[in-house]
Amino acid sequence: MPRFYPVLPDAAMIARLVPLGVRLVQLRFKGDACDINAQIAASLAICAQYGAQLVVNDYWQEALDQGADFIHLGQGDLGSADFVAIARAGARLGISTHDRVELDRALALSPAYIALGPIWATLLKQMPWRPQGPDKLTRWKTRIGEIPLVAIGGLTPARLPEVFAAGADVAAVVTDLVTASDPEAQTRLWINSVGARP
Repeated sequence: MPRFYPVLPDAAMIARLVPLGVRLVQLRFKGDACDINAQIAASLAICAQYGAQLVVNDYWQEALDQGADFIHLGQGDLGSADFVAIARAGARLGISTHDRVELDRALALSPAYIALGPIWATLLKQMPWRPQGPDKLTRWKTRIGEIPLVAIGGLTPARLPEVFAAGADVAAVVTDLVTASDPEAQTRLWINSVGARP
């Protein structure tokens, strides 16, 4: 998996940032649910044009209906997801985790990646969990082995060396992009920070 993983709120922002060299991007759409099919379709078209992989957050059924092949689910969404349908469609699955019980649950589903967060405090949304800290990345990576480990929450380019040294394979970035005064410039900084290698 590419090491830089922007998590973006809509297809419009995906259209701004993917052309800069983003290779993996998540659509985390929190707008009106009636717009989700159009958001997924537009995001898929952008990603296809620029050779990027789209991951759709939460809306697994709509993602499959639109032909998306990578889905991200939080723990609250696992109970309502049809994993047989997801597997039948050949879609990969990323799963958020915060504690050992959630990690065990996620590993039982053979995920394409495991996400751990928030590593540091994040200002974008209220989180019921305290910051996990980079040391927990090391414990998670020891447990999951070859499964890619995605760090999320409070990440900045300056924190990247610590994140990767702790065991993360991928840096998922939300706040540092969506609150930036110049998201394009910040995206270029991230791409340069992680290097060209996938």
